[in-house]
Amino acid sequence: MNKWFVLWIALKEKLHGKISKPPQVSEGDIWWASIGENIGYEINGKSKLFTRPVIILKKISKGFYFAIPTTSQPRVGSWYIGFPESSLIKTACLHQARPIDYRRLYSKLGELKKIDLDRLKQAFLIFHQ
Repeated sequence: MNKWFVLWIALKEKLHGKISKPPQVSEGDIWWASIGENIGYEINGKSKLFTRPVIILKKISKGFYFAIPTTSQPRVGSWYIGFPESSLIKTACLHQARPIDYRRLYSKLGELKKIDLDRLKQAFLIFHQ
């Protein structure tokens, strides 16, 4: 398996130096975010931007969020929650949840319906008990 750590570090340095205002972000938004090249069982981003869709679970402060990465692969288990997005079923990976800075966000894909966001929050609370 090839790992692209050097390319990720270069992009991470670029993101860290980015000067911009945080975008308008709300709980339940789905964004492309640079998750990076990670180790072991940690979820990786894809493409040259190391991105993956994430769901904003909680706005911690202006420009800092708690996000849950997603996958298009169907998964089964208490740490996975399926939800509809753009006529497809995506899967939120609760066990990969993490805080992220606004500079990792690229573009907004959409937002979860309130019922799906409530279901996701409830599953996250149960998973972390």
